Amino acid sequence: MTATNAPITSQSTMREVLDAYPGAQRALFRRYHIGGCSSCAFQPSETLEQLCSRNNSLNVAEVLKHIQSSHEQDAQILISHSELAELRTRNPRLKLLDVRSREEFEAVRIEGSVLMSQPSMQEIMARWPRDEAFVIIDHQGKYALDAAAYFLGHGFTNVRCLRGGIDAWSQEVDQNVPRYRLEPASTATTPAER
Repeated sequence: MTATNAPITSQSTMREVLDAYPGAQRALFRRYHIGGCSSCAFQPSETLEQLCSRNNSLNVAEVLKHIQSSHEQDAQILISHSELAELRTRNPRLKLLDVRSREEFEAVRIEGSVLMSQPSMQEIMARWPRDEAFVIIDHQGKYALDAAAYFLGHGFTNVRCLRGGIDAWSQEVDQNVPRYRLEPASTATTPAER
């Protein structure tokens, strides 16, 4: 997981920051409570400097360092499709948690995966060992890290996310798992629908 080549500066827009560091919004919310709700949201066209200025005059260099550090931590959580295939061979009982919508899950899934739902969440929180490995799967690798942050925050220590999601798995490991595209109206999902 590498950032884009364009350097991020105080004059970079938040769109550019998010393009370079996809987990930036999660990082900003975790440390500074920025971007998690409508009262602390930011606009894609707003610069990093403007964002810091209107949030208690935060130090831009410090904020950027935090975003970069969080990006590096995110990279440690990701697992490639080939690593997952090898891990499943060594440990056929490895748990896979799918955070896509029910419709996506019912149409296309990796064999043995569990859909994240209210009942499965209750099962995970009550019964899954906090140190046992499990891998979170989404469509294209965009939302799994948000779910991982939730589980890590609740004491799970061995959470991984499939880089590129089920889409990468379909391309590289199991072509019997069909690839699909979400219609534009369907892409505006809530976290519970992912």
